[in-house]
Amino acid sequence: MPSKKEVIEFLAGTTSKAGKREIARAFNIKGSDRIALKALLREMADEGLIAGSRRKLSRPGVLPSVTVLEIVARDEDGEFIARPATWDDESGPMPKILMVEGSGNLVQVPGVGDRVLARLTPQKPDADYPYHARTIKKLPRTTSRSLLGIFRSLSDGRGVIDPIDKKQLKEWTVPKGATDEAEDGELVRFEIARSARYGVPTARVVARLGNPEAQQAISLIALHAHGIPDEFPPTAIAEADAAKEVELGSRVDLRDVPLLTIDPVDARDHDDAVFAEADTAPDNEGGWIVIVAIADVAHYVTPGSALDKEARKRGNSVYFPDRVVPMLPERISNELCSLKEGVPRPCLAVRMVFDKNGHKKSHRFLRGLMRSAASLSYEQAQAAIDGRPDDATDPLLETVLRPLWGAYASLSKARDARGPLELDLPERKILLDDKGRVRGIATPPRLDAHRLIEEFMIQANVAAAEALETKRSPLVYRIHDAPSKEKLVTLGEFLATIEMKLPKAGTLKPAQFNRILADARKSPNAELVAEVVLRSQSQAEYSPRNLGHFGLNLRRYAHFTSPIRRYADLIVHRALIRAFGLGEGGLTDREIDELEEVSGAISDTERRAMAAERDTVDRLIAAYLADRIGATFTAKVSGLVRSGLFVRLTETGADGFVPASAIGHEYFYHDEVRQALVGEDTGLAYQLGDPVEVRLVEAIPTAGALRFDMLSEGRKIASSKGRPRSRIADRSKQRPRGKPRGGRSRKRR
Repeated sequence: MPSKKEVIEFLAGTTSKAGKREIARAFNIKGSDRIALKALLREMADEGLIAGSRRKLSRPGVLPSVTVLEIVARDEDGEFIARPATWDDESGPMPKILMVEGSGNLVQVPGVGDRVLARLTPQKPDADYPYHARTIKKLPRTTSRSLLGIFRSLSDGRGVIDPIDKKQLKEWTVPKGATDEAEDGELVRFEIARSARYGVPTARVVARLGNPEAQQAISLIALHAHGIPDEFPPTAIAEADAAKEVELGSRVDLRDVPLLTIDPVDARDHDDAVFAEADTAPDNEGGWIVIVAIADVAHYVTPGSALDKEARKRGNSVYFPDRVVPMLPERISNELCSLKEGVPRPCLAVRMVFDKNGHKKSHRFLRGLMRSAASLSYEQAQAAIDGRPDDATDPLLETVLRPLWGAYASLSKARDARGPLELDLPERKILLDDKGRVRGIATPPRLDAHRLIEEFMIQANVAAAEALETKRSPLVYRIHDAPSKEKLVTLGEFLATIEMKLPKAGTLKPAQFNRILADARKSPNAELVAEVVLRSQSQAEYSPRNLGHFGLNLRRYAHFTSPIRRYADLIVHRALIRAFGLGEGGLTDREIDELEEVSGAISDTERRAMAAERDTVDRLIAAYLADRIGATFTAKVSGLVRSGLFVRLTETGADGFVPASAIGHEYFYHDEVRQALVGEDTGLAYQLGDPVEVRLVEAIPTAGALRFDMLSEGRKIASSKGRPRSRIADRSKQRPRGKPRGGRSRKRR
C-alpha cells in the first residue's frame, strides 16, 4: 500500500486522468487490497489532501502539468494572463497564470478569450504568478466560453444570469462570492463552473461590461463575445510611438506622380492610391500605364517585433458602425501609413502596362516615396466624371481622373471576357447620429468609382501573385475553391423545380453561373436564384497552396493592397521585398516555415471579424426597431429551417425569424429541394426569395434578435414528389384525438 506522500507525488506527476483505478494499477494493488486503497483515498480526501471523484483525483488547488486554460487579460507588459478553464470553488481562489510563449509559438495564442491546451510549470510560493504556461495548441472556439449575459441580483447575495446568446435559453445561477460585485441589470461576461460537492453547474462572473442598453456598448458586446482584443500592449504602443517619418534614401521618387486616394467618405485610413496615363509606346497603341501604390507597412512593422506579434494575433482590423478595432495602433494605421493628401509617405508600388483591351503586358514592383495629390471620396470622384466637379476635383478632371476612367474602360473589357461571378448584392450601411444611436439604414448606390478601384486592386493582387511565383517565392494566396459536388447537386435539383437547368458537362465556370443569373432576371425568381447560387459557393480563405480563385475566375491571386488592415497583405509585401531585393523588412526563413499555420490563423480571425461585425449590425438594428413592436413590414424569405423561416426586411435589410407556429393554421414540412416550407394540408408554401408581409412581435437588442408573425398567405408551387423533405415534427404522435386536421389547437404543440 502506498503512503499518502507517494499518492500525492503520483497525482502531481501524471499528465492524464488519474483516479482510483490508475492509482491501483501504478502501485500494483489487486484483490482485497483495493478496499484498503479506497479507505486510504477517503481518508486523504477528508484531510483535504486530494479532491475530485473516484475516476479523477487531484491535489486541491493544484493544477496538473497539462491543462486547459482561458486567456482572460494582459498584464502591464502586454503578456497574456490565463485562468484554468475549470476550477472547484472549494479549492480556494482561482490562480492566475502567466503565459510565457516560446519564439516559435506566436500564432497559437491569438488573444484574450481564447482557450488553449498548455503545459504548466509551478513557480516559487512567493512568485507573482503560481504557474507559468506554454501553449501546446489552441483549442477550437466553442459556445461554452466567452459567454455574455445580463446579471440579475438576488436578495441573498446570489444572482442569476440571462445569456444574450440566441442559442442559450437557460439562465445560470451565480453563487455568493462569484458575482464580482456586478450590479443588477449589468452586462457581464461569465464562465460555467461546477461544484465538486453537488455537481450542479453554476456561473461565475469574470468581467463587468456596463449598461447593456447603451447603443455605444453594442460593438463592445461583440468584442467580448468573440474574444477580439481591443487594447494594444505597451510594448507595441512604444514601438509605434518611436517610429519616425521616412526619408527618400534609395527609394524611387514618386512624389511628382499625381496619385489619388479614392475611399468611402468616412474612411478612417487611406492605404491605397492609383494613377493612370495613356501608354505612348508605339507597340501599345490605345494601351495604358497604371500605378497602384500601397502604404509601406513593412517598413514600420518588422518580423518578430512587438507590433508584428500583435498584428499576427489580431489577423485583421474589425470594422463596426461606431468604431474600428485596428490591426495596428493608430500611430501607424492613421498617421505614418495613411496616404494623406500632400504628405510624403513610403509605399510599395506596382507599375502595370495594359493593352487597349485591358490585358496586362507587364508589371514591375518598386519601393518608393509618394505624395497623394488628393484624397477623394467615391461620390466626389464619380460626380466629377459625371460633369459635376468641385473645387478639389476640377483641377484634376482632365489630367488625372479621365485617364483613370479611360484605363478602367479597357480593364473592364478584359474583366467581361474573363467572366468573374457577378453576384452584385446590395450592402446595408448603418447611419449613426452624433450620440452613436442608429438614425437610419441605407443601401449606398454602386458607382463606377467603386468598380474602378476594385478592378485596379484586383490587377495589383494578381500581379503580386504572378511576380512571386516567377521568383519561386513562398506566399499566402487568397483562394476560393469551386463549389462542391454536393452543393451543385442541391443547386441543380432546386433549379429543376423552377424549370431551369444547371449545365452538367465538365467543370462549371463562373460565366455559366452568370448565365443562370441573367436568365433568372427575366423571371420573378431573380432574387431567389441569386440567394441559392450564393449559398452554393465555397468560402474564400488564405493558404500557402494555390487553388485559384473561382469567384474572380483567376488562376492565381494574393492580397497585396491592404497591409494596414490585413496581415496576409503584410506577408505578401515582405515576400516581394525579399524576392526583389527591395531593402529591409523582407520575409524571414522562420516566417516561411510558418506560412501554413499563419494562413489558418488569419482565416480564423477573418471569420471571427465577420461574425462580430454581423452580430453588431443585428443588435443595432434590433435596438433601432425596438420601439416599433406591432408594426408591419414588407420582407423577403431569406432562409428556411424545419422550425420556421427567416425573413429580411425590405426597408432596413434587418433579418428576423418567423416560428412555424406563427405561420398558419396547419403543419408545415421543410422541402429541401424546393427551398420551401409547405403546408401539409393545403400545399400552400413559403419559398426562399418570396415577398411576404410580417408583423414585428419581439425585439431583443442585446441578442440582436427580431421575431415576427406571418401575415401573408402561402402560394402554390410546383410539386417535388419523391424529393427529400424534412418534417417539422412527427405530427401523427402529436395530434390530439378528436381534433380535425388544420385546427388551431394543434398549432402550438
